[in-house]
Amino acid sequence: MTQADKNFIDTCKEILENGYSSEGTNVRTIWEDDGSEANYISIVGVTNKYDVAEEFPMITLRNNTNTVKKAIDEVLWIWQKKSNNVNDLNLHIWDQWADENGNIGKAYGYQMQKKYDFKTNVGVKNIDQVDYVLHLLKNNPSSRRIMTNIFNFEDLKDMNLEPCAYGTQWLVKEGKLHLILNQRSQDMLVANGWNTMQYAALLHMFAQCSGLKVGTLTHNIGDCHIYDRHIPLVKKLLEAKPIDVSPKLVIHNNTKNFYEFKVEDFEIQGYDYNKEISLGKIPVAT
Repeated sequence: MTQADKNFIDTCKEILENGYSSEGTNVRTIWEDDGSEANYISIVGVTNKYDVAEEFPMITLRNNTNTVKKAIDEVLWIWQKKSNNVNDLNLHIWDQWADENGNIGKAYGYQMQKKYDFKTNVGVKNIDQVDYVLHLLKNNPSSRRIMTNIFNFEDLKDMNLEPCAYGTQWLVKEGKLHLILNQRSQDMLVANGWNTMQYAALLHMFAQCSGLKVGTLTHNIGDCHIYDRHIPLVKKLLEAKPIDVSPKLVIHNNTKNFYEFKVEDFEIQGYDYNKEISLGKIPVAT
């Protein structure tokens, strides 16, 4: 069983056993196929921690072999390309939020490319949030102010979807880089493994660029939920036997420049999954 398996299993059991129902609360979400109300059960305030140096966080209860590179592609779209246009993304997961030109509004990548006057140890620098983090990791790694936030209240009205994973904090301790990811809302079946994999990969990239070792990923989730139509699928996963492996992320690119990483640079070694489990097509709530 991987760390990701354990955190997923424990969190899902807690939701199923003690979760709050959204029925009767006028939820925003609907089912993509028929437009009916997509209700869920949820718990409040989840923290899951992963020792990324020890093991890359991948669930073995289901197949994530191809999913991991798709997740990395999305995080590069946001953090590296700093794009809010789906035409710059190799996936179609954002298509439903895009306008006729492929634009998702002032969300995600748009917020990462906005420049601010940041106070640094070498004076005020007019840079974006990504370059701010990279600058401090290299020039002032003891800082406890190495943070990003894309939940920009001024621009919320112009976002086609408000960000779910909205904030990070980066901390360096004894030569190791640690990442705290803050997320307002999480769909456990569809997004939990996705988000942990992509931000663990981002942690690897930033550590490499900064000459640091990889530390831990702490994932804080505000509203952690399972949609009603996902409950049978989650129970099926909980009954599955996890595989005893310890996946590792290998980056086939020695660059110290964050903007030179490509999706094809990444390889997962030592991963396996339960091949007896097939969830079929997962219903999507939007």
